Amino acid sequence: MATSGFLLYLLSASSIAILSALYLSSPSSSPSSSFVLSDSLSTDKIWPDLELSWRLVVATVIGFLGSACGTVGGVGGGGIFVPMLTLIIGFDTKSAAAISKCMIMGASSSSVWYNLRVAHPTKDVPIIDHDLALLFQPMLMLGITVGVSLSVVFPYWLITVLIIILFIGTSSRSFFKGIEMWKEETILKKEFAKQSETFVNSRGELLIDVEYDPLIPKEQKTALELMCFNLRWKRTSILLVVWISFLILQVVKNDVAVCSPWYWILFSLQFPVAFAVFGYEARKLYNEHKKRMEAGNLEHICEASIGWTGTHLAFCALCGIVGGTVGGLLGSGGGFVLGPLLLEIGVVPQVASATATFVMMFSSSLSVVEFYLLHRFPIPFALYLTSVSVLAGFWGQFFVRKMIAILRRASLIVFVLSGVIFASAITMGIVGVSKSITMIHNHEFMGFLDFCSSQ
Repeated sequence: MATSGFLLYLLSASSIAILSALYLSSPSSSPSSSFVLSDSLSTDKIWPDLELSWRLVVATVIGFLGSACGTVGGVGGGGIFVPMLTLIIGFDTKSAAAISKCMIMGASSSSVWYNLRVAHPTKDVPIIDHDLALLFQPMLMLGITVGVSLSVVFPYWLITVLIIILFIGTSSRSFFKGIEMWKEETILKKEFAKQSETFVNSRGELLIDVEYDPLIPKEQKTALELMCFNLRWKRTSILLVVWISFLILQVVKNDVAVCSPWYWILFSLQFPVAFAVFGYEARKLYNEHKKRMEAGNLEHICEASIGWTGTHLAFCALCGIVGGTVGGLLGSGGGFVLGPLLLEIGVVPQVASATATFVMMFSSSLSVVEFYLLHRFPIPFALYLTSVSVLAGFWGQFFVRKMIAILRRASLIVFVLSGVIFASAITMGIVGVSKSITMIHNHEFMGFLDFCSSQ
């Protein structure tokens, strides 16, 4: 599936779903005729006690595997955590989304800690691409705030349909990408084996030593040196400033009346903050790309194999907002779009995974702080599942990196990413369909809701 065909699929399928929701919101389908307003937006909290039971054991296993695989693929795992917390543990939807953010934050933080002590697979550059992180993080965080607002307006069935459309598309695209990489790796391994055979005669005697010491020995960095090398303090400081700015705006906005003038002023202030940082990084990449092209240097900027033209930068901004919006609707970190997008633009799988989890650490932690101030999740349960995710994120990275080193196949990361997204599509589909059927039986309103009256 080409990129243009993939985008056409997303646009056409999403348009059909939204037009269906608009039809159900028409006067002939208004709540006063045959429907009643849904109580799915109720603020009633359902917080089960943290006690040893089969539900807790199953949730622990699913949480561990979901966090391990999700962070390896760079997608977080919110599409698995939210259904698990609602169906198995019994949390309400809003509390499940909040705890899901805690789990994503824990898993992504431990993955970042692990990746900071890992060298780049091919170059002497940081494994976390801070340029790409600075390009996508502001748009992702802006999209999350937009997605949270849309979750109040959009009907539940429409959110489910849009998420399934996106997840099926991205998982399929990632799977085909993984197959292409697997074939390329197979060819490279065969060529390497042939080259090795040429140094052995018919009697199996080694004719020449193929292991040469380089004229300039490669410098081996310690774990501390790698950590300092992988962490770019200037760019990380900018990311922290964006994080703090969004946090302050969100906290202040939650203390003012919904739809009041001050509410919309604070909501609008998020846009210049996000676009200012994005514009700063986009201009830097554009100028560097222009200079390289004028000099005839075809070396890639960042890890991406695309040219940083105005069209490509605008496309990345749109994808960042879409990824964040999906994260806000679903309760994930936005990695379900960011992970596949980094692979699509030609980023090495190891770097794509490390960069996506680095960005998710900021976006998910912002939501966790906000949910904590709003008392949206029980502390004991959140601490327990976050601890499970921290361990899972670290060991998931460890085992997959070992497998890649042994098998020499980085495509494993792509297959893990595709599998997690596909599993999330199935779990979200099951939850969404069952809840939609219940709403239909109860004659609940299935169209768009008013934002101000639904808060």
